[in-house]
Amino acid sequence: MILADKIMQLRKKNGWSQEELAEKLNVSRQSVSKWEGAISVPDLDKILKLGQIFGVSTDYLLKDEISDEEIEYVDSNDETQIRTISVAEANEYMALNASIAKRFSLAVSACILSPVVLILLYALADSQISGVSETLAGLVGLLTLLLMVAAAVAVFIINGYKLEQYKYITESSFELGYGVSGIVEEKKKKFESTFITCLVIGVVLCICSVIPLISAAMLNTSNLIIIICVDILLIIVAIAVHLFIRTGMIRDSYEQLLQTGDYTRKAKKKNKIIDRIGGAYWSIVAAIYLVWSFITMDWDKTWIIWPCAGVLFGGITAIVGSTEAKDEN
Repeated sequence: MILADKIMQLRKKNGWSQEELAEKLNVSRQSVSKWEGAISVPDLDKILKLGQIFGVSTDYLLKDEISDEEIEYVDSNDETQIRTISVAEANEYMALNASIAKRFSLAVSACILSPVVLILLYALADSQISGVSETLAGLVGLLTLLLMVAAAVAVFIINGYKLEQYKYITESSFELGYGVSGIVEEKKKKFESTFITCLVIGVVLCICSVIPLISAAMLNTSNLIIIICVDILLIIVAIAVHLFIRTGMIRDSYEQLLQTGDYTRKAKKKNKIIDRIGGAYWSIVAAIYLVWSFITMDWDKTWIIWPCAGVLFGGITAIVGSTEAKDEN
């Protein structure tokens, strides 16, 4: 039996359509159709993936003389079966990360900026300069906040789902195909200067963001000016966070493929634990922030929860890392 017939037989045995098999292999349906029609032959990377997906050896797929009775089935859950990433697959992953990094960073910035309108309108209503009532200020401000957060959450869900197909890169062990390592290393090297520049700018912006607020407080200016300075602080921090997340995600995609830094095979185990903790942790922090802010309406003060939560999470991460290190020893 030739390779084309084996692919078709194994696909039908698993109850998959050509579209479903193509999706698992990250190829087009036409490619699968050509393979099954013996019009073209899958490359070596795809043959390895076919073996992993069908749970058979590559010998069975490649050697026509091996019959069905002689199939050597392979445990698809066996950790010794290392996935190989091709050049095309690596380029697709890096391009997707670059695209999603921009959207993620804008979505996070939107969450930071979401209370800006509410804070400003309440300050205007309190100062009685613009004639804006507190009811109108609360309605418009709250509506703006909820719409911005809802839009950001939608971005997180949609783009997070797109990354699901590459989950094995961040969670499992794999090998890079011929030439992939060199390509990724070159991209990372070229991007390093951009990453460092954005990191420096972001840090400087975070440090300088409190200058207007401190200056206004020391000069004993009106509450309206102080509130405006709080909005300015949030805007500057949002810009800095945008730079951090966008460049950080792109750089992380290179380290994930190279399995260096925080994405070595040992570190992936620790990252899984941190991700689980982080999901619950930041949800609780967000809930506390919103409840505290809406009850007290002190939006100019409640923002302090975010830097405090960030420092605390850093401590939690360090504890998890040290615990894992002890377990390994």
